Amino acid sequence: MLNAKTLCEEEFFYGHKACAGCGGSLAVRIALKVLGEKAVAVLPAGCMSAVGFNYPQLCFSNNAIISTFAGTASMMTGILAGLEARGIKDATVVGFAGDGGTADIGIQALSGAIDRNDNVLYICYDNEAYMNTGIQKSSLTPFGASTTTTPAGKNVRGNLRQKKNLFEIIAAHDIPYAATASIGYIQDFINKVEKASHIQGTKFIHVIAPCPTGWGVKVDETVEVAKEIVDTGLLYLAEYENGKFRLTHKPKDFSDVGHYIKRQARFRHLTDEDISLIVEGRDKKWEKILKEWD
Repeated sequence: MLNAKTLCEEEFFYGHKACAGCGGSLAVRIALKVLGEKAVAVLPAGCMSAVGFNYPQLCFSNNAIISTFAGTASMMTGILAGLEARGIKDATVVGFAGDGGTADIGIQALSGAIDRNDNVLYICYDNEAYMNTGIQKSSLTPFGASTTTTPAGKNVRGNLRQKKNLFEIIAAHDIPYAATASIGYIQDFINKVEKASHIQGTKFIHVIAPCPTGWGVKVDETVEVAKEIVDTGLLYLAEYENGKFRLTHKPKDFSDVGHYIKRQARFRHLTDEDISLIVEGRDKKWEKILKEWD
């Protein structure tokens, strides 16, 4: 099993222009170190393509290409077909797309790839908004978050919608393998990328990757905040495989949701009543998980 000591020392994503503390860049860097030099990366319009393809600098040492915003999964399918036509069987086609490029704009192509069961790995790095274009709401923006399209003010409480349950939507396709992860639990993420790389068919990993700029936290708090969202129970670490859901981490006791919420500028307008509603929703979800999942 790979870990911090045995992980490949070579860097495949470096010298990029990401903001200090960028969670998405860490997710991409670690995943490529697991997959190795024969990984072929596809990235749509978004943070990682914006910071990784700055002419004349290319920040990927393996093969990588920008796709259309909506076409990550369809381009992965085409690359897979090209590799197979050339008789190349030891390469991994991997896509890295943000929450907007996955849960909104790219979900049709992703659904199609899963339906065909193409042998590709799709990784959604979720920073919970369209960060690259100015912090607009996506369908993975959590309830109450202030964004430029769901501002918080005297008469508006930020985003009024609940975050889309993308993991279970993907699992509903009966995909061979799907998982949730967080860069706050990096070994768990490494384990899931490594496991996915050995499974035939379509694989999907949804990894939470905080954005200090959009979340309003310090640049040295990214990993800590990504760990805290798991510890509060607002994100569960799980897998879907062989038709079953399984938790890969089960907190004995949840940490304080209020602390997690109030340390982020995007949530500072929320009241104690708002936080109580968030806690209530978490508890209902966990009640269902513990009752129905392995």
